[in-house]
Amino acid sequence: MEREKRMVTIRLIRREDFQEVLEMMKVFYASEAVLHKASEEVLRRDIEDCLGDMPFIEGYVFEDEGKIAGYAMAAKAYTTEYGGICIWVEDLYMKPEYRHRGLGSLFFAFLEKEYEGKAVRFKLEVEEENNTAIEAYKKNGYRISPYFEMTKEML
Repeated sequence: MEREKRMVTIRLIRREDFQEVLEMMKVFYASEAVLHKASEEVLRRDIEDCLGDMPFIEGYVFEDEGKIAGYAMAAKAYTTEYGGICIWVEDLYMKPEYRHRGLGSLFFAFLEKEYEGKAVRFKLEVEEENNTAIEAYKKNGYRISPYFEMTKEML
């Protein structure tokens, strides 16, 4: 069986995408995929930072045949352990009708090409119970980290 040929584009978020990305973020942050349910104010600030000159975050949309199928956000950091740039995949969301079509894999390949020769590590977080996502990430070369993560929020 031949795979369906589709025109998929991954591009930076634009101002005209704001509302649709916000709606997807609301769904994502209300889901079981995240522990912390971010407020709409925070989600709006995230998008504005992607659209503005904040150097640490980039927002992307996935277009499938010209329609927005999902979004992702990637943050930049430095890892002393590996001596270079670390890209954190902060958000990765596909609308239900676009899931299991390989868009996430296309995004990972896109990021690796985009940061080829610049990034030494890519990281993401996933809920332990999200087996579907874990298997997808493993297929793209990610592995479970042996580190125990700790955080302190200053909100």
